[in-house]
Parts: sequence; structure tokens; C-alpha cells
Amino acid sequence: MEGERVRLDSGTEKGGSSGAAEERMPVVALAGAPNVGKSTVFNALTGLRQHTGNWPGKTVVRAEGIVGRGPREYLLVDTPGTYSLLACSSDEEAARDFICFGDADAVIVVCSATNLERDLNLALQVMETTGNVVVCVNLMDEARRKGIRIDCPLLEKRLGVPVVPASAAKGEGLDVLADTVQRMAWSGERRPPLRLPYGEHVEPWLARLEMLAGRLPWRGLSPRWAAVKLLEGDEGTLRLLEQYAGTGLREEKEVQEILREAAAAEAGSSGSSFGDRVAAVFVEQAERLCRGVVALPDGGGLGRDRRIDKVLMGRWTAYPLMFALMVLIFWITIVGANYPSQWLADLLGKGQEALTDLFRLAHAPEWLHGVLVLGVYRVVAWVVSVMLPPMAIFFPLFTLLEDSGYLPRVAFNMDKVFQKCCGCGKQALTMCMGFGCNAAGITGCRIIDSPRERLVAILTNNFVPCNGRFPTLIALMTMFFAGTVASGLQPLASVAGLVLLIGLGVGMTFAITALLSHTILKGTPSSFTLELPPYRKPQIGRVIVRSFLDRTLAVLWRAVMVAAPAGIVIWLMANIRVGDSSLLVHGTQWLDPAGRLMGLDGVILMAFILGIPANEIVFPLIIMGYLASDNMMDMDDMNELKSLLTNNGWTWVTALCTMLFSLMHWPCSTALLTVRKETGKWKWAVLAFAIPTACGVVMCLLVAGTARLLGFA
Repeated sequence: MEGERVRLDSGTEKGGSSGAAEERMPVVALAGAPNVGKSTVFNALTGLRQHTGNWPGKTVVRAEGIVGRGPREYLLVDTPGTYSLLACSSDEEAARDFICFGDADAVIVVCSATNLERDLNLALQVMETTGNVVVCVNLMDEARRKGIRIDCPLLEKRLGVPVVPASAAKGEGLDVLADTVQRMAWSGERRPPLRLPYGEHVEPWLARLEMLAGRLPWRGLSPRWAAVKLLEGDEGTLRLLEQYAGTGLREEKEVQEILREAAAAEAGSSGSSFGDRVAAVFVEQAERLCRGVVALPDGGGLGRDRRIDKVLMGRWTAYPLMFALMVLIFWITIVGANYPSQWLADLLGKGQEALTDLFRLAHAPEWLHGVLVLGVYRVVAWVVSVMLPPMAIFFPLFTLLEDSGYLPRVAFNMDKVFQKCCGCGKQALTMCMGFGCNAAGITGCRIIDSPRERLVAILTNNFVPCNGRFPTLIALMTMFFAGTVASGLQPLASVAGLVLLIGLGVGMTFAITALLSHTILKGTPSSFTLELPPYRKPQIGRVIVRSFLDRTLAVLWRAVMVAAPAGIVIWLMANIRVGDSSLLVHGTQWLDPAGRLMGLDGVILMAFILGIPANEIVFPLIIMGYLASDNMMDMDDMNELKSLLTNNGWTWVTALCTMLFSLMHWPCSTALLTVRKETGKWKWAVLAFAIPTACGVVMCLLVAGTARLLGFA
């Protein structure tokens, strides 16, 4: 063991004093490219003994967990997926920083058995930094299904490090992997890193730099690897390397002289740069390693995937199938959420009655009962009953598409459209996530590498309606538009109308993306690497658990946290009276002229303003305003609700303008706080508030003005 050492980022203490000091828990990094099943390996090894947070100084999620039982446990840290240690995004930076400078006792590099040659590129880069590497060749079941054969013992002999075949989804090979890593992590041995030959154009300079670097204290890092980074000119890695070693390598005069000579030689040659030559060595070495190790069937084993892609990504079939799938998902979400929502509402309603009885037994003052039960509890109950069921249906469906391999194809199909708007195809994935929750969609924008395109995606995500807006849209669509068709076709007509509104939101996303890209966020669309993973059978059980815990409950908790104080404000406004009217009535009267100009009225505008904590409470607030009630109310009978609205001056124009404003208005407070968190600046949160609001106001003014001009209002 290494005696006294620095504290790990994870907070696990390394080393200790000599004698009877307690042994520390080893730390193991888990690395791999996207779509190699790395998260499946992590979840299978750690089980429920894991927790998540953020990497220091970044918004990238960090997951770590304990592997093993008894005295030989170790901490496994799941790094973000990366194809290379040459970082281009915040995710890749987090992975590089921990793998290279996290003081890990061992590194597991997960490779895909269906794309081993590509993934060995990362394994070789990691092996240059440390010899304590275990290569996990995952997805062996998929390789077998495609007729791909992998000779893992031969690969282990060539690499000189343990190679473990596995099928993490089926639990195959994981015990061997855990034991192999445990032995390596607890051995205390520091194996020498890999020394790759870089050829006659690079080695002379590398040898001179390595000799100089060898004089400095590198704390276990390879001087040769430091010399390679100097020749490559990898600024990000070099800066961290010097901070880690506590030395200014680039400030050494001899180093500067060698780099000047190397740069002059590189400029005078017609060949590739040092960086290109280094990258070529990794590619050639990976190809050489795979000869005789990987045996492919005729056609490369991709026949089935290519046949499916011809349909799902075909010129004439891609967009109709995407549209049909979107309609199906919305229909399942809307219809499927009805009964659970009603059951939850009834259950939570009984909870309100029980709380009321409890307050009366305690002889609590009426105002306290009003604030806590009729204010806080009722608003939170409403948010939970309306928000939870559709999210619990939508997010698992979304994750099933993700696990099956279809969502990356959606991004690929949409990339051409977004390129014309100077956007990024990955924005399509964040839009899809926004249908469940805009805050989740904004967080999902981390997958976009370009800072400009990421910011554009964040600012435009609110144009796709989240499930909190669905109840208002569906209710108005059913009462004022779909109600004219046969009763059996009304649900289908409501979904069709909802899809048209969503289409308008998507169109506005394209338009505002183009506008931002040509004004305040000027720039050309960047190229990006998007891997199309093989089609897989989704793991339904794990998908449901993961989507419910990681997405549904996380989003619901944030919404409840802002809905609770909103309940207090709403109750106070409805019950504090100034003169003969409450503050709520005074507010609606003040907003009424502006509302009527937009085809709405003061009650509707006030409902949207008070509904900023959660869109789910907008419609109950409208009912509350018209009934002059002192707390939020609901109506189960659609005919009774329509009568209430029409008696207060509603027409189909009012309904249309309300739906348009629901589609295009300020994000909820959870989404705005997420924008602030992701961008680090309040100005972008203000802009995220202003852009959709301005679009909604203009759209309502145009529709209402046209209707008046034509005599419809």
C-alpha cells in the first residue's frame, strides 16, 4: 500500500499511518464508450448500494457504489461515457479527469463485443496512463446472436491485462469481473503502463521529452504519457497534469526548446501533425489486436439491424413512422393516466378530509387550517394526482424507446431539419424528453456538445408541452372542438387535436432556433458523432424502476417543493380582502383589459400567473376564479364545466387562445430554476421566460384580432 496519500474526490481516505492503521477502501473507475452497457455493468455490480451526485465544478451526474461484501469491498465510480480521453464535452472532461487524475486503484474499461476494435481505442489510451486495467468485453450475448466470435484469452495475452467476457444484462461474467477487479484493487501493486511505439517521426522527440519529464515527481503517472500529451498539445490535459503533479513542465526551458524544434520539423514536413500520428497509432494498434481475435460472419452480423433501419430511417417511411409512434405514445399516456389520476385524487381527497377532522379536533384556528390544508395540501395533492400518472407512463415508454436503440435514430432523422435551423439533431431527444417534463428536457440538453447549440436547445425546450399542460389542452379540445364528433371518436379527436398543437410547438421550436442562431446566438451548426446502437430487447423491469426513480419521482419532488409555497400564496390571495373583494378578484379585474385584448380574460391570465409553480393547477385556478371560491376547485362533469365557462363569456375563440397561450407561455418555476442551474446565469432564465411568453402573446393577439375582424368574437 502507498502510505499517506491525498484524499480522493469521492471523499474516501487513502492510506494512513504505519502500524495498525485501518486499511482504506480501494477505488475503481468504470470507463467505456456510450452504448456498451456500462451503466448495466455498474448497476449489476453495485445493486442498491449506490448514490448519485455531480462531478466537482460540473453539472454532469456522478454515480458511485460499493461492490463486494465484508472486508474486501471497493468503491466503483461510474464515469460518463466517452470514446476517447481527448475530451470535447463536459461529460468527456469529467471522465478524463477521474480516469487520469482520480487516483483510482484500478480501471474497468467496458468494451462492446459487437464493436470491439473501436472500443479498444479507449482501452489503449487508459492503459497508457495506468497498468491496473481490467477489460470487460460486454454484450457477448448480442455478439453470439449476430454470429460474432471473440477469442478473449488471445486478447488477454496480447494486451497483457485481464480480459473478462460478460453479458451484464443476463448477469453472465459479472462474478468473475468483480473478483478480478477486487484482487487487482486490493493487491496494492502498481503495474507499469503500456508503452506504444509511435514510429520514427515521433519517437525521437518523445524520447527527449520523456527523459526530461522523468526528472519531475509525477505521483505515479507515466512520464512517457506526459511527453505524449506535450507533443499532442492537449491543453486541457496538460493543465490538469501540471496541477496534479505540482510542477510547471511547460515552463522548463529545455522542454520549450524541444517543442519549438518539434513544431518546426512538423511545419516543414508534408505529413500529418503529431496529434494525428498519435491517434493513428491507437487505431492501427486496435486493428492489429483484433486480427485473429474477432471473427465476423458474412455481412458483419448487421443484416437484421440494416433491414430494420431501411424502414425506420427510410426516406419515405422515417417521418410517418415517427409521427405514428408519437400519436400512439400520447394516446397511451392520456388514456392510461385517466383512472390512476382519478384514484389518486379520491385517495388524497380523503386525506384532506382526515386532516380537516384532525384540525377541528385540535381546535386549530380557521386561518391555519386554510393555509395548511386548503392551501398547501390541496395544491400539492392536485399536482401529485395530475402529474404523477402521466409521467409514470410517459417516462417508461420514453426509456423503452431509448433502450431499444430507436431514439438515436430519431436524432439522426431530425438532424437534417435542425441543421437547416443551425441547430443540432440531438435537440430532438431533448424535445422528446420535454414532453414528459420541460425541466427534464432542459437537463437532457447536456448531451449536446456545442455550448451554443446547447443553449439554443435550453431556451426553446418550453415550446413542446409537458404533461402538466396536457389536462388543460385536452379538456378544452374535448369541450369546444372534439365534442362535435361522435362520442366514441372523441378521445381520438382529442388526441388528434393535441398532436396538431404539438406540431405547432415543434414548428415554433424550429423557427425560434433559426432566429436565435442568426441573432443573439449566431453560429453555424456543428458536426457531431452519433452512434447508432444495435437494436436490443429492452429490459422492461429495469426500465420501469430506473425511469420511475431517476425521472418520475425526481421531477415530481421538484414540482412539489415549489407547489407547496404556491398553495400558501393562492389561499392568501383568495382570502385576504381589500374592501369588498379579495386580492385575487382585484388582480383579475386589473388584468382583464389585457386578457380580453388577447382573446382571454383577467381570470385566465391570473390563473397562468399563479400557476407558474406547476402547470397542473392552471385550470383549477380558472374554476376557482369564476366561482369566487376561497380555495381551488375541480369539476368532474364536462357539461357542467362547459356551462360554467360559457356563462363567463367563453367561446371557441377563447378556448383556442387559452390553448395557444398554454402552449406558448413562461416555463414553470422548476424549469426556470433548472435553466439557471444548467447555464449558471440568471439572464438565460429570464430569456427562457421572455421568449415563449412573447410568442404566446403575439399569437393570441393575432388570433383574437382576426376573429374580431371576421365577426367570430
